[in-house]
Parts: sequence; structure tokens; C-alpha cells
Amino acid sequence: MVRSSSELIRSSELFFTKPPTLSSLIELIKPVTWFPPMWAFLCGTVSTGGLKVENLLLIMAGLVLSGPLVCGMSQAVNDWCDRHVDAINEPGRPIPSGRVSEKWGLGVGVLMSIVSLMFAYSIGYLVFIATLVGVLCAWIYSIEPIRLKKSAFFGPGIVAICYEGLPWFTGAAIFSITMPNSNVLIILSLYALGAHGIMTLNDFKASKGDRLSGVNSLPVILGHKLAAYVACTVIIVPQIIVIFLFIYWGSNNGVSSILTLLLAAQLLSMILLVRNPEKNTPFFNMTGVLIYIIGMMVSANGLFLMAV
Repeated sequence: MVRSSSELIRSSELFFTKPPTLSSLIELIKPVTWFPPMWAFLCGTVSTGGLKVENLLLIMAGLVLSGPLVCGMSQAVNDWCDRHVDAINEPGRPIPSGRVSEKWGLGVGVLMSIVSLMFAYSIGYLVFIATLVGVLCAWIYSIEPIRLKKSAFFGPGIVAICYEGLPWFTGAAIFSITMPNSNVLIILSLYALGAHGIMTLNDFKASKGDRLSGVNSLPVILGHKLAAYVACTVIIVPQIIVIFLFIYWGSNNGVSSILTLLLAAQLLSMILLVRNPEKNTPFFNMTGVLIYIIGMMVSANGLFLMAV
């Protein structure tokens, strides 16, 4: 049906003259989600010895890129693509609640994608490539007909890469000038793999809407109990490999011992998690995930000390 000119005018007026409030736009890009990629970026910076006062401006630029720009963009894109699912799971979010129109949600995602790429290009070509991959992943994760988030394997995997692997690589690449060394690439890849399990746990809260909308998350396919065991295994195994790698590489700075103690503490948190995954996932996020990211920074320091 062809829309009348009056309808088009009203639509354009709604888009251009009635923008959402600043607080709604900030909520759309979810600042609370920025910490993981910003922390991973710092891990990359530390692993290559870039955490120095003289690098402060470059570090700040990297933090802005990994957090507010790329991660914020991915949240806007995801909310726009998920607006129908969120109407079931979380109707109070900016788009389904009507506080941010669908056009504004899409516009924010597109604009922030462009700004992120331009900002990354100004820093360096490796950073630009990593950002390009991150931006593409954000879109193919959520948008139809690709919508990788429907996959129990590729969905959490692509988020883990964008939240942990690519930011760590970006932090390392900025201060390595060239491609980071193989040890750094191996460790960041293992922590990105382990984050796959963490992202699976995040799917528990959305399992109702996922089931109705055809998103085949692990909690939907396996049930919460078995999915929790699988997620914990995926979290644990890469960390064990990291510990043995530091031993194999001859690291004598105590990194493997610290990582072993952290893993033991995380296992205690997992025991509580698997008893009642739906109820105890928030507790694990406050304890087990915290231990995981501490281990990331310990490993980053270990990589740096090995290279000194």
C-alpha cells in the first residue's frame, strides 16, 4: 500500500523533530556492558608492555574505541534487531517501550558503526582490521536472515570473540606496532574461547523469549542444568591450558600458581551455580566471572614479564 504524503510527513516529523531523550539513548548503548571489552583491551596493553604514562592518550583512545564506540554500537544494533524478542523478554527496554523509535535505533547503530571504523583507522591499520571484524560480527550476530545468535555454538562464540579476543588483540596491536607475538595470540584466543561459556550463562535469562522466537541457545536445547555443566566445562578447560602453557614456557614468576588458586576458587563458585543455574547465575557473574577476568590480567602480566 502506498503511504499518503501526510503519513510520510508525520513519520518524518516523528523522526526528526521528536528525538529520544539523552538518557534513553545512553540506555540503548548500555554502558554497563562496556567493561569487559575495555578490560580485555587493557589486558592486551599490559601483555605487550604498553601500560606507560607516556601512552596515556593512546590507551584512552583504545578504551573509548573498545567500550563506548564498538560495544555501544553492538548493543544498539542488537536492541534494534531484537525489538520483537525484547517485547516478550524485556518490554521496558528503550525500543520496545517506545522511548526510542525503531528508526532512531537503526540510525544509532549505523552511525556508530561508521564512527567506530573511522576512529579505528586513525589509530592504525591493525586496529582498523580488528574493528572492522568486530563491527561485521555485531551485525551478523543479530540481523536477519543471518542472525548467528540463533546458533548455540556461533552465537556465544562470536560475542566472546568481540568481548574478549578482539579487544585484547587491539590493545596488543597498538603497542606491538606489528602483529602481536604468538604467545599473546594463543593466550587471548584461549580466554576468548573460555568466554564462550560465560556468554552461554547469559542466555539463561532470555530462554523464554528465545524459545518463542526460535533462538536455539544452549539453555533452550539442553535445559538449564546440562547447559550450565557444558558452560562451566568450556570456561574451565581453556584456563587449565593457560596454566600448563605458562609452565611449559618456563615462566618462573608465579603466574601459573596464581592462576591455579584462582581456578580453584572459581570451581567453588561453579558448584553452587550448577545446583540451581537459573537462580545462581547472578552470583556466579559476581564471583566466578570476576575471578576469570582477574586471571586474564594475571596472564597478561605473565606475558609481559616473560618478554622482559
